[in-house]
Amino acid sequence: MEFAGELSHMENGYSKGKESWNNGLRTAQNMSTSLLRKKSDPMLVSKLRFQMLRQFLANLQEVVLGTKLAVLFPAIPLAIAADFYKFGRPWIFALSLLGLTPLAERVSFLTEQIAYYTGPTVGGLLNATCGNATELIIALFALYQNKIHVLKYSLLGSILSNLLLVLGSSLLCGGLANLKKEQRYDRKQADVNSLLLLLGLLCHMLPLMFRYAAAPGIFIDDHSILQLSRASSIVMLVAYIGYIFFQLKTHRQIFESQEEDEEEEKAVIGFWSAFSWLVGMTLIIALLSEYVVGTIEAASESWGISISFISIILIPIVGNAAEHAGSIIFAFKNKLDISLGVALGSATQISMFAVPLCVVVGWIMRIQMDLDFSLLETACLALTIIVVAFTLQDGTSHYMKGVVLCLCYVAIAACFFVHKIPAPLDQTQVNLGLKPSSGFSA
Repeated sequence: MEFAGELSHMENGYSKGKESWNNGLRTAQNMSTSLLRKKSDPMLVSKLRFQMLRQFLANLQEVVLGTKLAVLFPAIPLAIAADFYKFGRPWIFALSLLGLTPLAERVSFLTEQIAYYTGPTVGGLLNATCGNATELIIALFALYQNKIHVLKYSLLGSILSNLLLVLGSSLLCGGLANLKKEQRYDRKQADVNSLLLLLGLLCHMLPLMFRYAAAPGIFIDDHSILQLSRASSIVMLVAYIGYIFFQLKTHRQIFESQEEDEEEEKAVIGFWSAFSWLVGMTLIIALLSEYVVGTIEAASESWGISISFISIILIPIVGNAAEHAGSIIFAFKNKLDISLGVALGSATQISMFAVPLCVVVGWIMRIQMDLDFSLLETACLALTIIVVAFTLQDGTSHYMKGVVLCLCYVAIAACFFVHKIPAPLDQTQVNLGLKPSSGFSA
């Protein structure tokens, strides 16, 4: 029992972190992924003689075995071995995708652990920037390898997945589980996120409308669209910074998730341990993301599935599985505010932070990444945001709303399943030393 007390006060101490974080902002994303965690038994390692070994094994037990998704961790060394021994590239892609699933949930856990010691403001900023770390790292690797089509597809797919699949399945399951209850939620958070999503949609549509608004015979060069995209991206980042200030400072009560029967939370590992694990897991995510981006064409060709379907449908479903499961569980418990916070918060973070950040990073790297997602992709995004805005306008929910959102997602998935595009030109252009085009072929 002595080690149990030692574990709770290891490294930087627990009481200060507890006070600052429990009185701060605990977001829906944190609460969603926490449902997939398992409590460990410190007595399993308490009989070891050496304190450093005890502490390391205790941290290993909390970080690696402290999730119900731990069964997927073997996919990580298998993916590395498949790459080392030159196995089939589709196998590398599949194993890497499976390995990213528990890592995404563990990053959320480690971010929350660090927040116990840094306080609510820094913790909220970490959550606001690391909440979709997996998707962002995949996007940055696609940008680095000049695979603009994969980058745009994956970011678009993450937005569509959160707004239609996650939100739709949550409303459907929550409605079926609470048929005799009227499910209600606070519209304030949904309204703020909807406004930001509409602003992001405007910035996405401007380059496309600019291209099609030209009079017959007038050529619109890609450089003008690129300049407009960069200006719009700066606007989106400014709006996102304002959203973070709004969320963490002036109107934090709107976003704070309160759960009546929630047990008192406390840190289970120390600050520097959490930080070291976070750095290590981020590096592993980067390695697996490189595998995913580098083998996606081979997987598409081997499986006979279009790159657009893999990037828009498969990658977001696997990458956000932990968060999605938590959202559905809270909907079952009639806690729709948390479910909406997960779906809308993640979609807003991708649309207003990840997408413009990739444009700005591409600008620095002299890569022509713009906001022109082409007609089909932009139309799907626009109709999705409009449908979701109409769905959430009255503050009540029932299972039929979930049915409609899920069917919208199925229809879009079918569209991209048959959406065959030519072999991407991006890699060829890299080999020739050329910069990629701003859009991608439909």
